Amino acid sequence: GYLEALGVMIENYESEHFPVSGASGIDALKYLMDEHGLKQDDLSEIGSQGVVSEILHGRRTLNTRQIRDLAKRFGVSPAVFIDD
Repeated sequence: GYLEALGVMIENYESEHFPVSGASGIDALKYLMDEHGLKQDDLSEIGSQGVVSEILHGRRTLNTRQIRDLAKRFGVSPAVFIDD
């Protein structure tokens, strides 16, 4: 629908005008959490607070389901959370 098309256009504009090179998926997650005022226990879609902590500290990686759920929550491309 309209919102999805708008989201795609915004994503394309931002990737062209504000490239985020060198940022990891975890960096992106930390940034989005900060922008939305979220704490670790606010991300129940990726697991318990302990799981979120392990992910944020690099002791655990995001799986496909978690990436999909985070992309949906924040309205961003799943690629944001995937490291090159």
